[in-house]
Amino acid sequence: MKFRILPLFFLLSVGLVFSGLSRAAIVFRPGEKAKYVAPGEEEMSGNAEELFHIGQTAEKDGNLKRAIKAYRTLVRRHPKDALAPGSAFRTAELQEQVHDYLNAAASYRWVVERYPTSPRFNEAIEGQFRVGEMYLAGKKLKLLGIPFATSMDRAVDIFAAVIRTAPYGKYTARAQFDIGLAREKQGANDAALQAYQAVVDKFPNDPIAADAQYQIGYIWLTAARGGTKDIAAANNARTAFQDFVFRYPNSEKAPQARANLQLLERKQTVSSFDVAKFYDKQKYYRAAVIYYNEVIRQQPGSPESEKAKKRIDQLRAKVGEKALQPAFAAEEAKKKKAAPSAEASKPESSQSSSTSSDQPLPPPETDLALPPPASLTPDTANAPEPSPTPESSSTAEASPTPEASTSPETAASP
Repeated sequence: MKFRILPLFFLLSVGLVFSGLSRAAIVFRPGEKAKYVAPGEEEMSGNAEELFHIGQTAEKDGNLKRAIKAYRTLVRRHPKDALAPGSAFRTAELQEQVHDYLNAAASYRWVVERYPTSPRFNEAIEGQFRVGEMYLAGKKLKLLGIPFATSMDRAVDIFAAVIRTAPYGKYTARAQFDIGLAREKQGANDAALQAYQAVVDKFPNDPIAADAQYQIGYIWLTAARGGTKDIAAANNARTAFQDFVFRYPNSEKAPQARANLQLLERKQTVSSFDVAKFYDKQKYYRAAVIYYNEVIRQQPGSPESEKAKKRIDQLRAKVGEKALQPAFAAEEAKKKKAAPSAEASKPESSQSSSTSSDQPLPPPETDLALPPPASLTPDTANAPEPSPTPESSSTAEASPTPEASTSPETAASP
């Protein structure tokens, strides 16, 4: 029984091999050995109409790779033929079907750039945008079929092509916004802020402009939440959210923007309270009172405000009201005491000849004789780096705008 099965198995294997070869192509060239070419890989020839027919036949047979090859050959060899624009667009569609997304994006771009009067122009723009958002959402790039990384840079390239080729199109504002999202994912906050600001400046009436303005505030807020020393980030975040609430008061994100502003105000109050405690501990009571009063001014009903009032009363009882007055106030008091005797000794003519230029300058708002607190660093204009420090559990959590999709590799043109 065993000897009967082996010959049958051998004959079946040989039959399968020859059946496969029967569909393959054997290419003969003068002076060269016969070369085996896999099905669909053989050299194509013919005029545009013949190549188009080959592509359609291959599609009907389900051989999409062969169809893509026929359409691409048509476009490459007969770019000015009437069938070329449609063949280029069909190439992109089929590449997208076989999940060759990067080449699909490049083929869509080819249609837009080479055949701008094509009736499929808008569909080609939409195809590029669709592939770009796919990669923005986390589509992995592949090397030899193995996923190895996401590529925000490729997504940016696709969205930039959409903006360049259709600057007033349906998807242009969204593509600009998605560039910001891609850069924000990369942690490139400078580039993200520029992209979002471009949306607000160039497309102020587009609904996506509201999301762009919110994201500007959110990036700065994320940096400000990293520590009390980043005064510039907090101020920029506050300005961005104030602009958002002013421009888009009916937006669904307006309540969150207002909550973020409250968070920033509280953060500033806590920062001022910490500075006051620093001076208090160093026994610079005059400076401490200045910052305690700042806390009271910033958030009158806050817990920090009540603590500040209580501490000011304790300091008054401890060192007296006079010791807590600013330095310029003490100087003014001395001048007032010396003024009557000086006025009496002056001739009447000299008193009447005094002018307004002799009046003292208005006092400064803070005690300049004391060193600035360590937490008051100068503002910087650079965009922040994303902060790894989590926000305390007592503060409200800010929510970013939902993300879109991302990018691929540079694809070969048809």
